[in-house]
Amino acid sequence: MDQLKTKEAHHQHISVYVPAAADYHVVSSQIKFSAIGARRWWNRLSRLQKSVLLMTLCILLGFSFLIALTWTSPATASEFHQHQPIPNHNFNTNSNEDYAIRRPEVQVVRRPAAADVPPRRGRQDKPTLWGELPNKSNLELPTVPRVLKPDLEPAVTERSKPKVNKQLAENIRSIISLDPVVALDPQKSLSVIDVNKPEDGKKIEFEGPQTPRQKAVVEAFLHAWNGYRKYAWGQDHLKPISGGGQDWFSLGLTLIDSLDTMYIMNLQNEFKEARDWVESSLSYEVPQNVNLFETTIRVLGGLLSAYHLSGDPMFLKKSQDLGSILVVGFKSPSGIPYSDINLRSKSAHGPAWNPDSTTSEVSTVQLEFRDLSRITNIPIFEESAMNVSKHIHNLHKLQGLVPIHITPSTGNFRSTAVITLGARGDSYYEYLLKQWIQTGKTIDFLRDDYLAAVEGMKNLLLQRTKISNLTFIGELENGKIFKPKMDHLVCYLPGTLALGVAHGLPNWHMDFAKELLYTCYQTYKRQPTGLAPEITFFQTENDSEADFFVKNNDAHNLLRPETVESLWYLYQITGDTKYQDWGWEIFQSFLKYTRVQHGFTSIGSVLHPENTRPRDMMESFFLGETLKYFYLLFSDKPIFDLNSWIFNTEAHPLPSRDH
Repeated sequence: MDQLKTKEAHHQHISVYVPAAADYHVVSSQIKFSAIGARRWWNRLSRLQKSVLLMTLCILLGFSFLIALTWTSPATASEFHQHQPIPNHNFNTNSNEDYAIRRPEVQVVRRPAAADVPPRRGRQDKPTLWGELPNKSNLELPTVPRVLKPDLEPAVTERSKPKVNKQLAENIRSIISLDPVVALDPQKSLSVIDVNKPEDGKKIEFEGPQTPRQKAVVEAFLHAWNGYRKYAWGQDHLKPISGGGQDWFSLGLTLIDSLDTMYIMNLQNEFKEARDWVESSLSYEVPQNVNLFETTIRVLGGLLSAYHLSGDPMFLKKSQDLGSILVVGFKSPSGIPYSDINLRSKSAHGPAWNPDSTTSEVSTVQLEFRDLSRITNIPIFEESAMNVSKHIHNLHKLQGLVPIHITPSTGNFRSTAVITLGARGDSYYEYLLKQWIQTGKTIDFLRDDYLAAVEGMKNLLLQRTKISNLTFIGELENGKIFKPKMDHLVCYLPGTLALGVAHGLPNWHMDFAKELLYTCYQTYKRQPTGLAPEITFFQTENDSEADFFVKNNDAHNLLRPETVESLWYLYQITGDTKYQDWGWEIFQSFLKYTRVQHGFTSIGSVLHPENTRPRDMMESFFLGETLKYFYLLFSDKPIFDLNSWIFNTEAHPLPSRDH
């Protein structure tokens, strides 16, 4: 079932002569006498002649095998496109329309009038299929209008606006002495960044839940938060069944991940209590290794977001202290950061089990480090992270797609690594777009790399099932062989695609987003529990009995946010309320199958409602991302203007800028 069928195999015509009954003996006699003659001829050959013939035959077979291997597993993008065609996607792309300068007539992110909202479809309705495939030779990069002036300005009060800390910058520079290939200009690094208006905002006020569905989400959050507060206060994760906590980095991950969620929900008492813990108890004297990526997106991102929303300078101080340690991760021969940081010793290295770093991890810290530089006026954070993006930009890619491992010592990809939009590959593509937006659409190579990657996804990874024509994104094993496997993590992609369209990128990306999001929704809808598995395998064979199947070892659900995230983006950008309805179905399934006495638990199987095999673990992202996106999705008016804010990959809102 996993075998690929090439286009040639599908269209090969073979003529076969089937003899009539009277011809049977003639045919069998011919075969018999031919075999006898061949045997006699072989026996008359000398040993030398036999050896030469056998050697020639082996050489021919070897060449045939190499040709067949190259034919079925091409190593180049052009070969792959020729021999692994994507079946009839029907893109509705017109180069003149999609790539024209399109300035929105109204604000991009809005609550549309009733007449502007597309009619609801039934729950099983499928999105409209795409039009014709684009003529790639005619594609041109868009000239995109700047984001409209934001309504909400991220908060930095005059009393908390930071001064230039040259001494801290000097200290950081003494720690991170980079290789000359990526060395930073000392004068430039210590210069003051011209901080623009977004840093001069005010404290943001939120009104709390306004709809019954939002109130249900707040109730779910408080149920989980009270369990965490009682049984795991200050620890990384809650064990919601046994009533205890579990540490991973010993940094209070759940608490910090939840800060902006509580602030957005207007849970001021809970926010203040958590804020006081951060001030008094959050310590970076942790005698263990932490992951650079996870610590950046959860802790640094959570602290920065809390600062921008509340204007509290304490969060800025904690962010600055953490960033000055994490930046040592970039001290490698290539500038590609090591994955592990020892906070106490301020040293960095790769994990013991693998010298490589993960591509998505090294390319998904840029939003946070850039924001830290802009509010502390210390450029080395941004420059260290941006050097990684520049370095990856210059590496060879497969139609914009990248392997999931990269080596800090050399700065090169591991050529045999998987190409996937799932685990270890996903957020590389997300941050290409979001960095471009964060910097006011002023860095063209970020946009160019993102557009090239989306083209590569369409050409190499996107396929459809035979039964329901579901669009899905597969993987390339060893960067070559297509595998119809899709992680739940891939379901972030529809939201990213829609965000790009809202900022002026091609319209067909929205068609792509709608179809893929429908597939993600079906991975929930078609399970007995109404919850999606961690991994889904899709079936593209003509004799398939179902669109997809789930292996027992892949049937777990970790309370992940990606599908809900994309539902929010699609709803906020299109105004189509069916995305709210899909989200409400998923939320009710979470309540039914994962809510336990002290919170919400991940489960071992979405296939058996009578035995979901609860795992007694609530990851920090359930409060930091999943419930936050549910809350935003169920609002009848936008809470955040996507012209002013950009959400990091852990759902922490950071300000966009015009430079």
